[in-house]
Amino acid sequence: MTTEPIALPPSACRVKEAAEELGLAIVVQVMREPTRTAEQAAAACGCAVAQIVKSLVFAGEESGRPYLLLVSGQNRVDERSVAAALGEPLARLDAERVRALTGFAIGGIPPFGHASPLPVYMDQDLLAFDSVWAAAGTPFAVFSVSPEALAQAVGARAIRVTG
Repeated sequence: MTTEPIALPPSACRVKEAAEELGLAIVVQVMREPTRTAEQAAAACGCAVAQIVKSLVFAGEESGRPYLLLVSGQNRVDERSVAAALGEPLARLDAERVRALTGFAIGGIPPFGHASPLPVYMDQDLLAFDSVWAAAGTPFAVFSVSPEALAQAVGARAIRVTG
């Protein structure tokens, strides 16, 4: 029995094209199991949960400015620590606003290729790995990349996201 490769959905194709525009050579993989959560993604990719990049969108509580945080799968965002780095408190956004800003549904948000340009901050813990895995536009699509190359391509500033 052979297994045919799964065709890339349109949103994953957009991520691949955005990566090419940024000079990142990635291979988008469509998994048969969901990769919606960091734990699911780690199991599907055969890596540590800490190597999963969670792309989380917040807004400045005072400015309303959106921020993209690239967070290690094992970490929870300490909003006070991140607020100190950003210079304002954070507000959580609902799924509809996140989709409007990024063009992707929660569970498949990639670190680039968004509908709106977003300032990007990367969890410094991700830089401890040779490679990390990120969503590629759907809850079933992922890609692997060097965290340094990713940070450089998206202009991310490394910060501490935990308390």
